[in-house]
Amino acid sequence: MENNPYESSKLLGEYLLFHYGKDEEVLPWPNGPVEALGFTKRTVESLIDEISFNADSRALDVGCAVGASSFVLGKYFGDVLGVDFSKNFIDAANTLKEKNSLSYSYLVEGDSYKQADAVPQSTEGNVSFAVGDAMNLDSSLANYDLVHAANLICRLPSPQEFFERIPYLVKQGGQLLLATPFTWLEEYTPRNNWIGSGDSKEKLQEILSPCFQLEYEEDLPFLIREHRRKYQYSISWGTRWRRL
Repeated sequence: MENNPYESSKLLGEYLLFHYGKDEEVLPWPNGPVEALGFTKRTVESLIDEISFNADSRALDVGCAVGASSFVLGKYFGDVLGVDFSKNFIDAANTLKEKNSLSYSYLVEGDSYKQADAVPQSTEGNVSFAVGDAMNLDSSLANYDLVHAANLICRLPSPQEFFERIPYLVKQGGQLLLATPFTWLEEYTPRNNWIGSGDSKEKLQEILSPCFQLEYEEDLPFLIREHRRKYQYSISWGTRWRRL
């Protein structure tokens, strides 16, 4: 992936709004799909098994984008690492960590933009961010109490390479929180590397079942605003898996 589509300033604004935007900024329409708001918080809090984690517990957020879910994980874990392939996204997440705020602009219509401030929902825990490739993660990353990966696998050139690494990332008894809308597109993933086509849910279960047990599942709608009258509405399959 030499040309990363996630490095544009337009997408940075969209994702900062998606992760940190106020409800009325993201969706200024009273009859809109309000159940799709707050996705980056729900992929953690709707899926996690709320057992007590101690100060030494660790979480890894793979494909963290601009970091909102990583900050939410900080409420549960003493140490959280967010990793994303986009340097632009990681720079924004690091700025939020250091300054607890980041000004950005999002599209209203045409070439009209509006200013907003991104603020993390929580600053608990030791949350850090690094640029990294989900298919080629550093070998030092292993044995986490929890791994979170939301809307990641259908944006990888080879999801199978990520799946092969997952058992090493999560320690025995640990949790894998995985969410995906299975939006397979050849611009991101060659057709031969898709995990199923119409049967992706079953294929994913087949791939993970040797090392993980599915404990919980929930459909998680989400909304990405392009401008005030155009949105991407999708439904991610949210799951919690226990490492065997």
